[in-house]
Amino acid sequence: MGATTHLLFSIIFLSLNSVSLQANTLRTYIVQLHSQGMVSSLFTTKLNWHMSFLEQTISSEEDPSSRLLYSYNSAMEGFAAQLSESELESLRKLPGVVAIRADQRLQLHTTYSYKFLGLNPTRENAWFKAGFGRGTIIGVLDTGVWPESPSFNDHGMPPVPKKWRGICQEGQNFNSSSCNRKLIGARYFIRGHRVASTSVSPDSVMEYVSPRDSHGHGSHTTSTAGGASVTMANVLGNGAGVARGIAPFSHVAAYKVCWYSGCYSSDILAAMDAAILDGVDILSLSLGGFPIPLFADSIAIGSFRAMEHGVSVICAAGNNGPIESSVANEAPWIATIGASTMDRRFPAIVQTGNGEKLYGESLYPGNRILGSQKELQLAYVTSGDQASRFCLRGSLPRAQVRGKMVVCDRGVNGRSEKGQAVKEAGGLAMILTNTELNLEEDSVDVHVLPATLVGFDESIRLKTYINSTRRPMGRIVFGGTVIGQSEAPGVAQFSGRGPSFSNPSILKPDVIAPGVNIIAAWPQNLGPSGLPEDSRRVNFTVMSGTSMACPHVSGIAALIRSAHPRWSPAAIKSAIMTTADVTDHSGKPIMDGDKPAGVFAVGAGHVNPGRALEPGLVYDIRPDEYVTHLCTLGYTNSEVFSITHKNVSCHQILLMNTGFSLNYPSISVIFKRGVKSKMIKRQVTNVGSPNSIYSLEIDAPQDVRVRVKPRRLVFTGKNQVLSYRVWFISRKSAVTESMSYAQGHLTWVNAQNVLYRVRSPISVTWKNK
Repeated sequence: MGATTHLLFSIIFLSLNSVSLQANTLRTYIVQLHSQGMVSSLFTTKLNWHMSFLEQTISSEEDPSSRLLYSYNSAMEGFAAQLSESELESLRKLPGVVAIRADQRLQLHTTYSYKFLGLNPTRENAWFKAGFGRGTIIGVLDTGVWPESPSFNDHGMPPVPKKWRGICQEGQNFNSSSCNRKLIGARYFIRGHRVASTSVSPDSVMEYVSPRDSHGHGSHTTSTAGGASVTMANVLGNGAGVARGIAPFSHVAAYKVCWYSGCYSSDILAAMDAAILDGVDILSLSLGGFPIPLFADSIAIGSFRAMEHGVSVICAAGNNGPIESSVANEAPWIATIGASTMDRRFPAIVQTGNGEKLYGESLYPGNRILGSQKELQLAYVTSGDQASRFCLRGSLPRAQVRGKMVVCDRGVNGRSEKGQAVKEAGGLAMILTNTELNLEEDSVDVHVLPATLVGFDESIRLKTYINSTRRPMGRIVFGGTVIGQSEAPGVAQFSGRGPSFSNPSILKPDVIAPGVNIIAAWPQNLGPSGLPEDSRRVNFTVMSGTSMACPHVSGIAALIRSAHPRWSPAAIKSAIMTTADVTDHSGKPIMDGDKPAGVFAVGAGHVNPGRALEPGLVYDIRPDEYVTHLCTLGYTNSEVFSITHKNVSCHQILLMNTGFSLNYPSISVIFKRGVKSKMIKRQVTNVGSPNSIYSLEIDAPQDVRVRVKPRRLVFTGKNQVLSYRVWFISRKSAVTESMSYAQGHLTWVNAQNVLYRVRSPISVTWKNK
């Protein structure tokens, strides 16, 4: 989640009906049921059956229906309800109850990015081949949508697909005519949030009880995935160009699940339930939490059912990088997306009184506003508590900052909020300084006063200068928009990293995509900084986060789906992964800070939509293969059932599938103590020309010998499936650390056309325990 979003959730409060006092003793639980129970029962509807469990649990004086929040049918079999501790215990004992999980709160994790990805509307290329995403429906679970945004104009859009069964739900400042041929559906899900959020601020900013977006995040992500073309798009003059979603002819549907306090899993599951029935092709979720086991993860559970219905689920990898094992949304049937940088810059250089120039960036339109580049005295307030160093609201002594350019360290509060704090204390400008946590990462903002963000190295030089003189001076020189003068893509510092916490046998994230300084649609009720005090109004603004990377891939998935409507979600994901780039636009390795990026940062690499439309070969996976995979992880039969709704015996499955490995497009090998060799099997489906020959290219991980049989794949027909096996033999004599890693790759290269390169990253882990 970008700092703007983080800030919004701390300052925008919900004006809703008061919550009953009883909510103090009740909690929301998601109750999962055995689907066979309905078959043998006498109930005419699923709702009646679900209600019967509450009728057996709740005392006769109370109406059980008042406790029911949602009845789930497609994303999960079961319901969400409010229960006391004693009622929870009674419900657990009823036959047919599989699992009960407490409701969890999750958080939310353009004019140029399509060009950066090589999508060019003037040439016969990927966009044309995919019909610009024509006929596909992208469902976005987020903070809602601002339907009047020019990005959701339906001029030139094809008719609404016949398979669409969704609605345009009416609500506060939102009616059924708010939808059109571009924005074909909108719903909101608030019950889980409403019963969990008891605090209501009297001075709150209005939160619309409808699909209307009052935060901006949802409009931004939805337009990134499938926004219409908008000419003359810019943010107060910066980043000017034609704004387009990645799949500009696809239809979009908004499912509002996130409110001021976050996004509750009961609401998310209800939205997934509705979206599957509505007929979406792609589900885009720029939200999530910390990694948890798949059987406790509502997004993993809901997305399994979506995948079975042929829906591709694309999720953000989370913003807790660069910490190891911080990647969220790790289920193998989900496409997990990390964030990358682009080669577009917004220079705002600090010139200090001693003649130094410190590189910084900002979207404040300083080159257009008179007096915003004048020299001012610098102030860095470090006395007293830490609050003033971070420029928290009310922490800056007016006498020390009035009329000055204030230096603020990143962290604790939102980046734009720091500028508001400086402004309120009488400061005239701000320099945001990265700490060791952010290093040189440069997420820009449309600040409320002249401001820039400098990297960690520059911040040390700046503070050294401030400490060296009694009257330090500085000015910010704003340089507008600059394209193509920096190496990109690189890995965003904040992007969630592997190895996967709950399932290291699958390499996560899957790929990275543009997620830093993305310009996309913005509501007209908010200033571009997202602050309630910001009175400026724009149709577009800038945001950073894996939240922004996720919808880029949702749009690419829509393009592939449009070009290949019969492909499964696994085939679509395989096409995106095996064609990803591992070098930047100058041909050098993609960098992660000051070192080449590893597989736990980039997965298979950086998305390349042009190549993904024609991958040559795909690694397909049937739903039952995921079930076998879960059994290999040591999950119990009931844990597997709670994810897949399949009644299985893992013991029998493992006996029938000895040596099973999931047919994933990337390869993760784990050598436990005493194990020296591993064999994995893969199958590839030929989706290119019928007569194709592929030869092997191997980059073996350090200290590992790799043998592959066969070394050539000879296809004689389209959709033909061929298998190969890979043996990994460890050459490490002894593992001293508790864990060590190596990486490489395996690539199948088409002998007739070397442009078809089907590449799988390899991750090897040695565990000493």
